Amino acid sequence: MEAEELRVGFVGAGRMAGGLGRGLLRAGKVPASNIIVSAPSDRNLAEWREWGCRTTHCNLEVLQESTVVFLATKPHVLPTVLQELRPAVTSQHLLISLAAGVTLQKLQRLLPTGTKVLRLMPNLPCVLQVGAAVFSRGTGVGDGDAALLQSLLSPCGLCEEVPEPYINIHTGLSGSGVAYVYLFAEAMAEGAVKMGMPMGLANKIAAQTLLGAAKMLLETGEHPAKLRGDVCTPGGTTIHGLYQLEKGALRATVMNAVQAATERACEMGED
Repeated sequence: MEAEELRVGFVGAGRMAGGLGRGLLRAGKVPASNIIVSAPSDRNLAEWREWGCRTTHCNLEVLQESTVVFLATKPHVLPTVLQELRPAVTSQHLLISLAAGVTLQKLQRLLPTGTKVLRLMPNLPCVLQVGAAVFSRGTGVGDGDAALLQSLLSPCGLCEEVPEPYINIHTGLSGSGVAYVYLFAEAMAEGAVKMGMPMGLANKIAAQTLLGAAKMLLETGEHPAKLRGDVCTPGGTTIHGLYQLEKGALRATVMNAVQAATERACEMGED
């Protein structure tokens, strides 16, 4: 489908929806005039209007004016929103849920039989088009629909189709994982401040260090352990620092954090 023909809607106008919308616009995937966004108040809609998108307080209007609809509400709100939208859903719609923990089975139960619905889990760096997103498709979604979603999301960063159980794991690894990385960056910078470096400079260097390490992981394809070993020299500074991290059980703590966030995502789907 050509960009000029594609009509995209967002029910919910928070940061994640905004990041996806910005990616679509920057890549020229969809003209701003073909995007319509709903939210209960104007608080999150002003930015969309600045981009040239249409806005409304009516969720049904989004469905009536769009063929591809991103459901970007809070998980506990989504069932009520779907009840409102259900009478207007047709076979022409492709619905994409961003709600953490809400399973395809539940989505399909709340929507008319045969509705084309997918689950999508992006992460916050999608706002800057360097995110990581995974999606799974419901029973009515064909290869063409999945390819359309991947094409739309490609400007936002990595986008992979996965089995649905991986979505909650992705939430624990990447959705929540962004916060783990921020905490690690904060701790690195504060260590430098402790040793006498100004905070502003320490924050910049910590961030650039993480960026460079991530880029090497992606571009070399090497296992993290291999790259870590390349930095170490016998008796050098790095192995002394790593020894302290191992003493503090960093590895097990991070693994436990991913597990805890994944399990919470599963619980949210049962609430």
